[in-house]
Amino acid sequence: MAIWIFSTLTFISLIHLIDAAAALIFNFQIQLLQVYPFINQQQISTNIYFYISGASTTILWAITCLIVFDNPVEAFLNKILSDAKQQTALEAEVLENKSELFDLMYETVESDSETLANVKDLVRNIRAEVKDLQLTKEIIEKTRTELGNLKKQIKTFEEKLLFTIICSACGKLLRPDFKICPYCGESITLQEKMIVVKDHK
Repeated sequence: MAIWIFSTLTFISLIHLIDAAAALIFNFQIQLLQVYPFINQQQISTNIYFYISGASTTILWAITCLIVFDNPVEAFLNKILSDAKQQTALEAEVLENKSELFDLMYETVESDSETLANVKDLVRNIRAEVKDLQLTKEIIEKTRTELGNLKKQIKTFEEKLLFTIICSACGKLLRPDFKICPYCGESITLQEKMIVVKDHK
């Protein structure tokens, strides 16, 4: 910003110097002083105008050159680079001091990864065993169902073998050794079955 300001002022001063030189050498009338209403053109001679504009041009040009050669942007960038180098050196020193801690952290991470792999294998084995247990459970349930059906068949078979007579009063099946019907209290009389044998010629 300062470079732009002082270079603009130097350019304006140089235009005034050219105007003063033209008025001094070629006896032209001074033109630029008419722009400034607060300056009385009659009171300033051409020589004074030339010297003042020449001196101001020289001074402003020198200031502009000083600012350009002492570039604040370059100084700012150099400062940033210097700070970055110091920061990098500091970080390198901290990293070197903490290298043992980083090695320990790396070993811990490796150990944890091995433990995690073992846990994964264990979970995989447990899942396989659970599947086997599920199959075993299904087989047990199937066997239990078959045993229940078998018990029902045995009970039906026992009823057919043991309960061979029918109560005449209530119609329930009874064993042959019952004398009284346990359901209705009717006395049971065994009927002898007669087998008719035809005469064989």
